[in-house]
Amino acid sequence: MSEIWDLYDRDRNPLGVTHVRGHYLPKGTYHIAVGIWTVNSKNEVLLTLRSPLKRDWPNVWENTAGSLLHGESSREGAVRELREETGIKVSENELHFLGTERGRSVIGDCYIVRNDTDINDIVFQEGETCDAKWVTIPELDKMIADGLVASPVARRLKKIRKDFESFIYGKEENNE
Repeated sequence: MSEIWDLYDRDRNPLGVTHVRGHYLPKGTYHIAVGIWTVNSKNEVLLTLRSPLKRDWPNVWENTAGSLLHGESSREGAVRELREETGIKVSENELHFLGTERGRSVIGDCYIVRNDTDINDIVFQEGETCDAKWVTIPELDKMIADGLVASPVARRLKKIRKDFESFIYGKEENNE
């Protein structure tokens, strides 16, 4: 079944039209995507391995992410994506907002959440994810330097790094 997205203008105003994933977006329109960084009580970051079946960036590591479905809020989509791709269940109020980035055709909201799910309890979404691991921040940085993390993920992390580390190391002030 195809995903249906709501479309927005560059300022995030709803256009009142939907779009089927996989077709070219009309020029000047955007859909909303979410990225979720999951961090455990040891300050390790959860990474999932993209399925070898993925067209873009197969077999590289990433944080949980995906596009909002028709009618979803950003937080609803983040909760759903985290559950679908990892099996981790959180509530909307557990998500801490880190920022928004606008790309060529996407408006991306980034969240971070604390969760201590055992790595053996991670559930993979067929065609999306096929492995998972907890890594320290230095391990994450090395993986990025070695090209083992999807380049868009590394680029987005760089933009929100200050708030990302503030959350991890105990200064959790940014909770939109």
